[in-house]
Amino acid sequence: MPEERIGLIGAGLLGSALAERFMECGFAILGFDSNPERLAALERAGGAVAISAADVAGRCDRIVLSLPDSSVAVSVIGQIETELAPGDILIDTTTGDPEVGAALGARLAAMGVAYVDATVGGSSRQARLGEAIVMAGASMEAYARCADLFASLGGRTFHVGPPGSGGRMKLVMNLVLGLNRAVLAEGLAFAKASGVSPSDALEVLRAGPAYSRAMDVKGPKMLSGDFVLEARLSQHLKDVRLILETAVRVGALTPLSEAHRLLLEKAEAAGFGGADNSAVIKAYD
Repeated sequence: MPEERIGLIGAGLLGSALAERFMECGFAILGFDSNPERLAALERAGGAVAISAADVAGRCDRIVLSLPDSSVAVSVIGQIETELAPGDILIDTTTGDPEVGAALGARLAAMGVAYVDATVGGSSRQARLGEAIVMAGASMEAYARCADLFASLGGRTFHVGPPGSGGRMKLVMNLVLGLNRAVLAEGLAFAKASGVSPSDALEVLRAGPAYSRAMDVKGPKMLSGDFVLEARLSQHLKDVRLILETAVRVGALTPLSEAHRLLLEKAEAAGFGGADNSAVIKAYD
């Protein structure tokens, strides 16, 4: 079993799921989070806790970041870079601005530190169960050095280019996945308004050519109103806004994502920002 201690900075929804999965696969975890409750939860789960992010960087050769956005990632890297040594690897699972990821890769490469933007496809629940995929932007050498960690997540792993590429692919995935959820919510709401049982509609949709995996993962939650958190709605709204900003920068047309933004903002305004992203269906109330 692996004996190396893996560093983790950020023990929120995804970070805690990654830590639990890594530990289940035999890796030792040394983690830090600015939230004491999250840090205590990590310790209860079997991880060791550090006194600061810099402490993690000074004691681990491979460090996983799981942070809310690019601005936080840049801030944390600024706090830890004096503790990083040539040969270290920073594995950033944050869903953020791909151009920031590319710039971080170049900055850290000048220090002899490898940067891998390893975005994760799947909810925190899927990551915890080993059902997530990884989309990695890195040099081939750095990517190969992370293969054991990526394999522990259970799904397929894709090397999609240099640093920044993982973030770009994650935005593509989130665009399609989010719209799958939104169109499912709209379909179920339309079925109800038309006098068709939403549960019957979901059963038929899952059996027919309109099927998407969102129907399995989020359909039952939409029907039951069980919005227990797996992936926060407000976090996906952040991602959709980033998709739209990136689309403007690269000259891509994203009218469906613009409509999706409005739906998510309506659900957030109704008080569901902190709920699971399946609560997008509340925009149709």
